[in-house]
Amino acid sequence: MSTIYAQDISDAVRYSQSEIQGTARFRALSGAFGALGGDMSAVSANPAGSAVFSQSHASFTGSNIDLDNNTGYFNGATINNTSNFDINQGGVAFVFVNRNANSPWKKFTLGIAYDRTNNFDDVWNAIGTNTNNFVLVDNNDNELVPVNSIANYFYQYADGVRLGDISLLDDEFVEDAYADIGNAFGFAHQQAFLGYQAYILDPDIDDDNNTTYNTSNNVVGGTFNHDYLYTSTGYNGKISFNLAAQYDDNLYIGINLNSHFIDYQRSTSLQEDNSNGGLINFIDFDNNLSTTGNGFSFQLGGIMKLSPEFRVGLTYDSPTWYSIEEETTQFIDTNEADADLDFIGGIVNVYPRYRLQTPAKVTGSLAYVFAKKGLISFDYSKKDYGKTKFNPEADFTDLNNAISDVLTDASTYRFGAEYKHQQFSFRGGYRFEESPYTDGITVGDLTGYSLGLGYNFGNTKLDVTYDKWERTDETPLYNVGLTDTATIDRENSNITLSLSFNI
Repeated sequence: MSTIYAQDISDAVRYSQSEIQGTARFRALSGAFGALGGDMSAVSANPAGSAVFSQSHASFTGSNIDLDNNTGYFNGATINNTSNFDINQGGVAFVFVNRNANSPWKKFTLGIAYDRTNNFDDVWNAIGTNTNNFVLVDNNDNELVPVNSIANYFYQYADGVRLGDISLLDDEFVEDAYADIGNAFGFAHQQAFLGYQAYILDPDIDDDNNTTYNTSNNVVGGTFNHDYLYTSTGYNGKISFNLAAQYDDNLYIGINLNSHFIDYQRSTSLQEDNSNGGLINFIDFDNNLSTTGNGFSFQLGGIMKLSPEFRVGLTYDSPTWYSIEEETTQFIDTNEADADLDFIGGIVNVYPRYRLQTPAKVTGSLAYVFAKKGLISFDYSKKDYGKTKFNPEADFTDLNNAISDVLTDASTYRFGAEYKHQQFSFRGGYRFEESPYTDGITVGDLTGYSLGLGYNFGNTKLDVTYDKWERTDETPLYNVGLTDTATIDRENSNITLSLSFNI
């Protein structure tokens, strides 16, 4: 992990994944639209899809999102719910028919579309008694730190750090020292400073050149009661500028130029208490993160009619190249901490801008259309999350190597079907997404299904869809030190309403 920055593997996964958002019809088929087109969210998935429109088209979509998290942590269980309504899609495609009957190019389309690709609103609470009471010891069998306490988080960052670099100077305010250490040494030294100034850590030798620490008198091994609260808000979205064309009667090709943006806010709070007999029996540790960013990607796509009924599609999604800025604040308190430590909660750490490159994705699609009665469709996608890269490379070498080891390639399977009866359309879909983690459990596989109904008024269509997905995560409370996991069973339900019309 970089000592300057505070990023980890979960950040790489968060900004590399995308949800099935978009129009109600698109969601009703679980996103299996790569060989179909004729829908604004299908255009966002395969840029050739706009050339399928016979005339100019626009659509707007709103969704109500409901997320239930059932969290288990040792002997504790909690349930949390978040619900919100968002306008998650809007777009228009303009169709220009080629009047030259001798040209094989039948029509051209220009479009612009907005899609919310991920929703970051999330709350989960891990409460329980951590009984994993293993204690780290040195070569002389001296106790260093219990691994099931947040004390181990501070120990891991402090080990090897000079005491003089995390100590207060004469007459120095604690908030000034915290800011100066961050500017001079970065994130890791700040964590060591917090642990030392809150009387969680003791140096082995009271000397500025000391680099070894322990908690043997302060935080004693045993069981620890934890109350950990995770709260996040925000979204990831993209605006696509589309150009597509129909060649002859059977081939559609297109390109999207995408502008991406990130707005992510996260707060975590851990309250730990124990009755193990040490000096410290209560620790409160809070962290707040604010992330904003923008990026660029492109997509190339094609759809071919092999027969009047059978269609195939192919889409290449380039990596997304993000530029990201982050700010953090922290707070720590213990039953022995100096009251002046409260002042560090007002210090904002502004980190240097960094770059993130997410992995590319390839999607192959099949569809069979039953005249004007209905269709069935299938999409298969593959993305190698292990190729996610943070830059500058020199600052993130260890993290990028860890990403290559911990993350892997993951496949996604999407199935959809639609049946039309008079003005009504009945739809359904199913999807399965493999875990991006090599262990398959840090973020588990996702399964989802969808049901939808549409009504055609002639020039205007109204669509409604219900979709739901489930997955189970084994999420560590922290990526350093206190790495015991909470098991989170996630259930995400959505009701989506779209209005689309020909122009």
